[in-house]
Amino acid sequence: MTTDTEQLRLAADFAPASEADWRKLVDGVLKGAAFEKLVGRTYDGLKIQPIYPRAKDAAPVAGRAPAAAWQIMQRVDHPDAAKANAQALLDLENGATGLTLVFAGANAAHGFGLPATADALARALDGVHLDAAIAIELQASNATATALLADYVKQRGVKPGACDIRFGLDPIGDAASRGASSHDQSKLAGSAVDLVKQLQNEGFKGPFFAADGRVVHDAGGSEAQELAFVLASAVAYLRALEASGVALETARDLISARLAADTDQFLTLAKFRSLRRLWARIEQACGLTPKPLFISGETAWRMLTRRDPYVNMLRATIATFAAGLGGANAVTVLPHTAALGLPDTFARRVARNTQLVLLEESNLARVADPAAGAGGIEALTSELCTTAWALFQDIENAGGVVAALQSGLIQSKVAAVKQARDANIAKRRDVLTGASEFPNLNEAEVAVEAVAPSAPPPAPKAALTFAPLTPIRLADAFEKLRDRSDALLKSKGQRPQVFLANLGTAADYTARATFARSFFEAGGIAAIDGQGGADPAALAEAYRASGAAIVCLCSSDKVYADAAVPAAKALQAAGARHIYLAGRGGEQEAALREAGIGSFVFAGGDALKTLEDAYTHLE
Repeated sequence: MTTDTEQLRLAADFAPASEADWRKLVDGVLKGAAFEKLVGRTYDGLKIQPIYPRAKDAAPVAGRAPAAAWQIMQRVDHPDAAKANAQALLDLENGATGLTLVFAGANAAHGFGLPATADALARALDGVHLDAAIAIELQASNATATALLADYVKQRGVKPGACDIRFGLDPIGDAASRGASSHDQSKLAGSAVDLVKQLQNEGFKGPFFAADGRVVHDAGGSEAQELAFVLASAVAYLRALEASGVALETARDLISARLAADTDQFLTLAKFRSLRRLWARIEQACGLTPKPLFISGETAWRMLTRRDPYVNMLRATIATFAAGLGGANAVTVLPHTAALGLPDTFARRVARNTQLVLLEESNLARVADPAAGAGGIEALTSELCTTAWALFQDIENAGGVVAALQSGLIQSKVAAVKQARDANIAKRRDVLTGASEFPNLNEAEVAVEAVAPSAPPPAPKAALTFAPLTPIRLADAFEKLRDRSDALLKSKGQRPQVFLANLGTAADYTARATFARSFFEAGGIAAIDGQGGADPAALAEAYRASGAAIVCLCSSDKVYADAAVPAAKALQAAGARHIYLAGRGGEQEAALREAGIGSFVFAGGDALKTLEDAYTHLE
């Protein structure tokens, strides 16, 4: 039995370990390789060390109230208002604490959304208690929905001040995603100020403006770029409000922020923490005492896959975990089938329950800022703040966010990151499970609602145009190859095929045959396994019997040294249109190419280009 002053230490009998002790062990494992090999880098160029000491004297980042759960938001985006209402009521009855009303044409509508009419709004909210949190997403040029919701609240006899409504006005983000605005540069940020002041005078407490980083994230941008865009947009709204006579002390409460949450758990967590620190710096520059900004998180659109969509459940769980621990005030989970169409009841339930399990069973909200003091997270947070602040200053020096969009400054920086990201995806360095790695060519079809996409409201004549920040999905290029395979299956009754010419024993070829199968099937090319063996004639006969047009040799480097050249010659004589070899050519490459090897497939190679080229050989 211990006294109150005694401590039980699990490692009490061991000498304390130092970083030098750890480094000595690591150097032994590296066997002369550079330590830098263990250091990762983000798309902002931030270094991620393999180990960090505890961050001393770290203080929690002020966010949600202590032990307060974040709001569980559920999208209401069915074009049929009656069906949208049924979904909303079911969501609220089963754990959702708020609704996000997505109107057709909104930035993140993804093809669906409510009509912006009084009848549709009244029908969608029929029976919904207006004490639930409500957020709006709409096309900036169609602010009708904002006024309609305000009128509906008053018609229901509810005091505006008693409602928790985030009106989501974001003319800057809307223009950035479309590349156009009906307002010129001088009026874009302030285009909704009169509406905000009207709503405020009616008693609504807001926030009204939303500085939305998803615009940058959806377009392939980095974490620091997303943060800088949010800061620049929020500052533009602050200036517009101040110019219209609203005191800064009041104006800051009229603004909220939105961030995307993705599968990079630590970076997402650090990003949410960073925004709070950065906003506090803005407030201090305005002469204000900092107070927590309301931050909404949404699981990222760009990470969703249409192939093996059940993996999206795991992606959403990681993203929600990170956003919740990062201090998000509200979280929306995109259902796992969102990239395929309008999600059905099951997909919506999974999205909702993802948050419920993390809150009610894992108790993630019980500790305020649990990452405080963790060396790695604290370092990432500080480095993200520094990098994002520098990018924000670049935007400000360009004349502000609207001028930076018009000059292409923001778009060019995002495009550079997207290009680097695309290269890593093509080489499968950034793994997309179910799409670029571990594909399943026999996956069952997943159900979505049989609803045609909504027609967005017509855009007014543009007074300002520039290059848009267009939303992407990271898996799109690989999925297009899978679509091509599906089309061939439908038209010809068979997918394109590759014969895996396995050389030697199973111990020789299994590793590379497994790699080759995953490699080719990521592009929709079905792999046919050979039986193994070293006889070139038997290998050629097995290839002919398979009916495949292309072939890939699979074995160890040791076996290749003796058997690859005669095997390749036999396969070429048997009519192979193109011969691949799983592995690098090395010193043998010239001889292998002379023998008929056309391409080498290996980890780190451009898988996407190789697979695209494969279709030219197949045709």
